[in-house]
Amino acid sequence: MAERAFVDAVARARRDGSDGGRVLAQCELASLWRMRGGYRRAGLLFALTLPVAERVFGAASVQVATVCNEWGVWGKYTGRFEQAEGLYLRALTILEAVRGGEHEDVATVCHNLGGLAHARGDHHGGEPWGRRAAEVRAEILGEDHPRVAADLAAWAALVDGCGRPDEAEVLLRRALVVFEAAYGPWHHDVAAALHNLAAIAHRRGDLETALAHYTRALAVKDAVLGPGHPESTITLINLGALHRALHQPGRAHACYSRAAEVLERVAPDHPHLAAARRGQAATAAGLAADRAADGA
Repeated sequence: MAERAFVDAVARARRDGSDGGRVLAQCELASLWRMRGGYRRAGLLFALTLPVAERVFGAASVQVATVCNEWGVWGKYTGRFEQAEGLYLRALTILEAVRGGEHEDVATVCHNLGGLAHARGDHHGGEPWGRRAAEVRAEILGEDHPRVAADLAAWAALVDGCGRPDEAEVLLRRALVVFEAAYGPWHHDVAAALHNLAAIAHRRGDLETALAHYTRALAVKDAVLGPGHPESTITLINLGALHRALHQPGRAHACYSRAAEVLERVAPDHPHLAAARRGQAATAAGLAADRAADGA
């Protein structure tokens, strides 16, 4: 329904010669495709939209910053990290100049820069971005707002990567309480917080707690995003590793295989695909060895 409305809005803007309306409608449509995992056509539409935005609104306009930020999110999820960083930094420069440093739009881009650093494994580089996003948005919206909780959860993942898991767990549990109060148990932000709590428990060796959190996180992602969405793949890969630690190679292989199938279909150059394939190959070899031993 939303997709049809955006497609109609793009067509109407083209027909009316409204380049400004076309930019906004195309950005919304590309973002919707990205959220649904339609990465190829989303990337193409962002690439077509940015030059129009620059021509119509000016290279240093808020509208250009919006397109850059949304395209940057696409870059993160498709593994195009360098491109995403350049787009985010351009958006941030524009927004700081136009909005000032304490605006919620600035907090959003800082949040995204922190998330990109986390995806790249640069936790120390990303932690200041995560902190800044949380502090700026809390000043504007208050501590108990769900968008502030989203910043806390993203910041927590970076804090954990910096070697401070106890601090990270406190931030995540604060965020989870706000998410469940605001959205109920079936929401993407709930799943993200559960995934990160599971990762902390996994590294501590509390495998049963990790299993419960990963399993619930995956169920929520499947319900909210659909079972073939690429955003679920990192949870599947981690769950595969957990099943290997629990000496459950069949379940591990199923998780790795599902993650690999999704990424091969929608993002074949994504860096997580290599991890999924390694896990898939290792568990397949283990299962084959087990069958051979049973036959002997």
